[in-house]
Amino acid sequence: MDSTTADGRNSGPGARSTAHDADAPPAGHGEHAGHGYSPRKDEHLKRLRRIEGQVRGLQRMVSEDEYCIDVLTQVSAATKALQAFALSMLDEHLAHCVAHAVEQGGPEADAKVKEASQAIARLVRS
Repeated sequence: MDSTTADGRNSGPGARSTAHDADAPPAGHGEHAGHGYSPRKDEHLKRLRRIEGQVRGLQRMVSEDEYCIDVLTQVSAATKALQAFALSMLDEHLAHCVAHAVEQGGPEADAKVKEASQAIARLVRS
């Protein structure tokens, strides 16, 4: 019988390894250590907690029947905060992950550039 961890992940004999395994590099992300955002992880988490607070505030506003325009103003603020976070992550991805792949050359470089282009396209469409 397989067992699960406290966060619901399968930890039994048939469990697949994950990027959280201490000795395994993240799948599909080469052999370099960490991600571009890793040095600023605490700052990013703090920013995401603020955004989470904004979204919880939206839930409260709707629950308390706040005025529509006030809710929409807060939606706009939360959206801008998420967009700023996304741009920060993209900048770090380009400066770290894509730059590292380009240094190495080969198919991984092409794949990272294509992946970044697709992420930019998704951000522009959102």
